[in-house]
Amino acid sequence: MWCYRGGSISAEPRINDRIRVPEVRLVGPSGEQVGIVPLAKALELAQEYDLDLVEVAANARPPVCKLMDYGKFKYESAMKAREARKNQAHTVIKEMKLRPKIDPHDYDTKKGHVVRFLKQGDKVKITIMFRGREQSRPELGFRLLQRLAEDVQDLGFVESNPKQDGRNMIMVLGPHKKKTEAMAEAREAQAARKAERQGGSGADAAEEPAEA
Repeated sequence: MWCYRGGSISAEPRINDRIRVPEVRLVGPSGEQVGIVPLAKALELAQEYDLDLVEVAANARPPVCKLMDYGKFKYESAMKAREARKNQAHTVIKEMKLRPKIDPHDYDTKKGHVVRFLKQGDKVKITIMFRGREQSRPELGFRLLQRLAEDVQDLGFVESNPKQDGRNMIMVLGPHKKKTEAMAEAREAQAARKAERQGGSGADAAEEPAEA
């Protein structure tokens, strides 16, 4: 619904008796072009087919109307919209902070987190934090970011090149796979692991000798 001069106007199309034009360009229930017919004739055909006359292009001259089951159409449209919202995956930006002189163990740990985020289909914002005299050595942060990008290039790409932001240097990595694809793969892998566990337990039971 939206407001117009203090009143409310429905965004839904006009149907049946709410259509107020002398003639319409009629489309049949299977999408066939019937042609331009008087409104009375179109309404008569709608009753004959036990369908609704729905205005689908109000701005056309004459307006285009179609014969359809409007209640069924609205229900199916609502279900499709609901399913689309259910399957929609919002892009999430994770953040990982590193120091320019990070030790190898910490680097491997941080890289592991970045790998996990990219596998999930998330973007990762990498922040190099400079302190004190480190600010005079921005090349240390740049080389670290380059190294990280190369280490995870199979999973992601540099979406935003390294840039200085005050005391920090920032780079954004994007996943090669979309969030929906990553989620689907994760579900498939989980199902495969579950089936493997169930198959293994069944095999163990089969191999267990029966008591005499």
